[in-house]
Amino acid sequence: MGGAGDPRDPVTVWEAQGEAEAQTIRAFLEGQGIPAAFRGESARTVYGFTMNGLGKVEIQVPAELADEARDLLRRMEAGEFTLADDEDPDLG
Repeated sequence: MGGAGDPRDPVTVWEAQGEAEAQTIRAFLEGQGIPAAFRGESARTVYGFTMNGLGKVEIQVPAELADEARDLLRRMEAGEFTLADDEDPDLG
C-alpha cells in the first residue's frame, strides 16, 4: 500500500457537475492513457440529482499523472481536441 505522498495515491483533477460530465471526462482521460476514477459517487447514485454540490463528482487520477491529466483537461477546454472530419463516431 502507498504511504503519504505515494505517487499512486489518487488526486482530484476535475470536479464534474453530474454523471454525464463525469463519464465524459473519465472516458477522455482514459482514452489518453490516464486511469481515472470517481469520488463522490454514492450521494449522486442514491439521490440521482445535483443540488448544492450533492451531485458533484470528483475525477481522480494517480498523483504521478495529475500534472499530465490537468494539462490534457486544460487543452481539452481550449478546444485542442476535436473529432477529425473523416471520423464518424457511429462507425466503431
